[in-house]
Amino acid sequence: MKKKKKKSKVEEPEEVLSEVQGEEDEEGLTPEERRILERKIKKERKKEEKQQMKEAGVSAQETEPVKPSGSEMAQDYLTCWSKNRKDWRFQKTRQTWLLQHMFDSDKLPDEFFAVMLEYLDGLKGGARETTVKAAESVIRDCEDSEDSAAAVKAGRAREVIQLLSS
Repeated sequence: MKKKKKKSKVEEPEEVLSEVQGEEDEEGLTPEERRILERKIKKERKKEEKQQMKEAGVSAQETEPVKPSGSEMAQDYLTCWSKNRKDWRFQKTRQTWLLQHMFDSDKLPDEFFAVMLEYLDGLKGGARETTVKAAESVIRDCEDSEDSAAAVKAGRAREVIQLLSS
């Protein structure tokens, strides 16, 4: 078996690849070993590119895609429920968000609250009872307040109680 010369720590990826291919012929690398070496090569390439960009004065900024807010996702959920029932599917997290925030006019605008009331009409079981209790609690909390936002919350809570108690 031949001894190989030690190379510098950072090798050119093409050299590493040719070395790997040469080793494959000599030593017969397993597919797993080959994958590991390919990953190392890819990592080295990425490191070199980053270094070159750094030297050129360009910073590699990774931007994350903007995710829709809970409010936007809940509004899309309600819209799909009201206009396209065939494609709509139940999502526990969306329903939970809606039930927790339905009294807040900032998070659920008035045009969606009307759809929310239709959605609540089909609510059954424990969720229905819990929603009525939450609405009663909101009314109790807003009784003493003179704030207009509290009045809106209380009004919404009364509508919910009226709908679900009948």
